[in-house]
Amino acid sequence: MFRSLTDTMFVAPQIGVEEVRAARDAGITLIINNRPDEEEPGQISGAEIEAAAAALGISYIAIPVTHSGFSQPQVKAMANALDAAVGPVLAFCRSGTRSCLLWALAEASQGAEPDDLTEIASGAGYDATPIRPLLDMLKAQA
Repeated sequence: MFRSLTDTMFVAPQIGVEEVRAARDAGITLIINNRPDEEEPGQISGAEIEAAAAALGISYIAIPVTHSGFSQPQVKAMANALDAAVGPVLAFCRSGTRSCLLWALAEASQGAEPDDLTEIASGAGYDATPIRPLLDMLKAQA
């Protein structure tokens, strides 16, 4: 259910309350929601996920990413959230793709190698090639 990018970073498609419990059982200490509320009918709200996480002692942050793309503030917010995390992190969106790509962008902005990030994403079943130029740019600016 959760796809491992690193020993401490996981991504997933949309989660519900049961997955929050599974995240706690897996040692997750922070859940990052990269999905905007009401993206599709019947979607569980971020507030419901946040409440379930809080009840289980898991930190929660929302960094919604629409299908229009990624912004510098989102990349910075993700990098800051990852830097502040005190244990394993789970990020989710509709399919996990935006979460994986935002993680890769945040890592590149901190100096990680784009080739490595692309390979990690691929190993987890995600294609980072559409953001490769951004990864290269962020790495160069780090």
